[in-house]
Amino acid sequence: MKNNILSKIIIGGLLFTSFYGNAQKTNLEVDVTETITKIQPTMFGLFFEDINFAADGGLYAEMIKNRSFEFEKPLMGWEQPNTKRSSLNMNSGVATPIKVAENETNPNFCRVLINDDKGYAIINEGFRGMGVKKDAKYNLSLKAANHNGAIKKIIIQLIDKDKKVIGETSIVPVSNEWKSYSTQFTATQTEAKAKLKITFEGTGTIDLDMISLFPEDTWKSRKNGLRKDLVQLLYDMKPGFLRFPGGCIVEGRTLADRYQWKKSVGDIENRRTMMNRWNVEFNHKQTPDYFQSFGLGFYEYFQLSEDIGATPLPILSCGMACQYNTGELAPIEELDPYIQDALDLIQFANGAEDTPWGKLRSDMGHPKPFNLKYIGVGNEQWGPDYIERYKVFEKAIKTKYPNIIIVSGSGPSPDGEHFDFAMAELKKLNAELIDEHYYKSPQWFRENASRYDNYDRKGPKIFAGEYAAQSVSGANPNNRNNWECAFSEAAFMTGLERNAEVVNMTSYAPLMAHEDAWQWTPDMIWFNNLEAYGSANYYVQKLFSTNKGTDLLNITKEGKPLTGQNDLYVSAVKDINTKEIIIKLVNTAVKSQDITIDLKGSKLAAKGSVITLTSPNLQDENTFAEPKKISPKENVYNLKGEKAEINLPSYSVIVLKFKIK
Repeated sequence: MKNNILSKIIIGGLLFTSFYGNAQKTNLEVDVTETITKIQPTMFGLFFEDINFAADGGLYAEMIKNRSFEFEKPLMGWEQPNTKRSSLNMNSGVATPIKVAENETNPNFCRVLINDDKGYAIINEGFRGMGVKKDAKYNLSLKAANHNGAIKKIIIQLIDKDKKVIGETSIVPVSNEWKSYSTQFTATQTEAKAKLKITFEGTGTIDLDMISLFPEDTWKSRKNGLRKDLVQLLYDMKPGFLRFPGGCIVEGRTLADRYQWKKSVGDIENRRTMMNRWNVEFNHKQTPDYFQSFGLGFYEYFQLSEDIGATPLPILSCGMACQYNTGELAPIEELDPYIQDALDLIQFANGAEDTPWGKLRSDMGHPKPFNLKYIGVGNEQWGPDYIERYKVFEKAIKTKYPNIIIVSGSGPSPDGEHFDFAMAELKKLNAELIDEHYYKSPQWFRENASRYDNYDRKGPKIFAGEYAAQSVSGANPNNRNNWECAFSEAAFMTGLERNAEVVNMTSYAPLMAHEDAWQWTPDMIWFNNLEAYGSANYYVQKLFSTNKGTDLLNITKEGKPLTGQNDLYVSAVKDINTKEIIIKLVNTAVKSQDITIDLKGSKLAAKGSVITLTSPNLQDENTFAEPKKISPKENVYNLKGEKAEINLPSYSVIVLKFKIK
């Protein structure tokens, strides 16, 4: 009954204060003339890792799984529905993986023997199906070697879940030698679980490789590019930075299967496919068909950073495999290749066209430097072995590139023995930017809004590199992106913003997850083969990122910051570019709260705005059925004099914006 009454009296996103006689009343003061510190443009950014099918099957718009037959099982993802063997009925055809020893990066191809042309087919299942849209165009390409001209035509069809043809094209293979072919066709209906069917006219043998299917409508219309709706969600956040490629994926279970950036650049077909470290990491959600094609590689990451206006932040292996797995160490005397990778990456990003790696970047289509400013050494390693290796990297990088800012790590937790050791040692080394990670309960986030209030202002700066409230517990498959998690993160983020003098970068993690192929929850963005939506957590992050301002202001109650007293959290900034005062308020209480804000020192326009993000139930969340159930509502706010009065609904995140005259 209470929720029904609430819905009727909300006007312009605000509750009238006269309704609740028992609403908590709080008076706040903001000095809009005094800047405490500048807020870094990198304050709120994005963390990308290829987990939950975020790259292949997600952001990278390739629709064919195992396009070059390089998975551990070379025909994984490919079906041969009408291959039968019996004494009476010989098979109409068979596809067999063939390995070519001289090709190190792409050793496999598929040899297809057609015994007759009565309908033998190979079918690719895509990434839990293929999402195709009616009237949309799709570009198919492949490489083929047609032995003795035996095969007269290759017929390519999109089929729906009922095997009905919903798009068709064909290719005539004209060469005995390897030759690339491409064609385009249009889908005749929308289907989330389509497959690609390939049949053949003729009798004999044909070899196939690099069978690829992309939508024509990609981000910025780049051929074989990124999925448009997912990039749009990232772009809309106006992120300050993009961290890539992880995350634990940087480390590998062993050093041999760590992420090696040099294998992710250059010609697409020469990038070596490898198993994704998340494919069998969790017993609750094993995905043995999860591999990395590296079609989304370091060049594409840098390009994406540029596209969305984010500073690139690459993280590299420090010669330590994941300590949750093997913890394999590269001996100190054998670190040179790892260090050279870091130095060469800086050259790839920033080097002139007459340098070896700068030339490769230019040849790939980007003559101008990517303006790399940061590089991370290791992900979340811990202990003396990490500190020892960090020192070697730091010396080598600073000797050659003194202006590059190095990100170091404090381990996987925000407290405890490993954390304390790392922080003490890195402080001794005058580390520039230390990465802290926390996956904790919503209550922890609310209780730790003052975490950085007492950090040394002259010590290392902080990168809150991975965090997300866990509704159940860490790495639990039952975690939800519910509203309690989201507003608890908002409460914590007011503390990050209030401590902008220390905290320079922050990012939620993980970034995205496929509805049918996730390994870890919660995640900021959810997608399936056709659609994507932002969670409540996404909208919290977006509110802070798009309203971060340029200058931190002091907002207090009786001279003290609000860090959860009476379940209220606040921060305030000024934006000298938009000439605005921006105040963020988070009410985590079950009751509404009346707030009066005394805005001292500047004349403000009477007409402002208020953005409200709220939901009545702690367990509410966005879904594919209701993708914007919890999303911001913006309304006009009329300011009278120097005091702003506002009622904060229960469980709400509010942003007030006033123009400076």
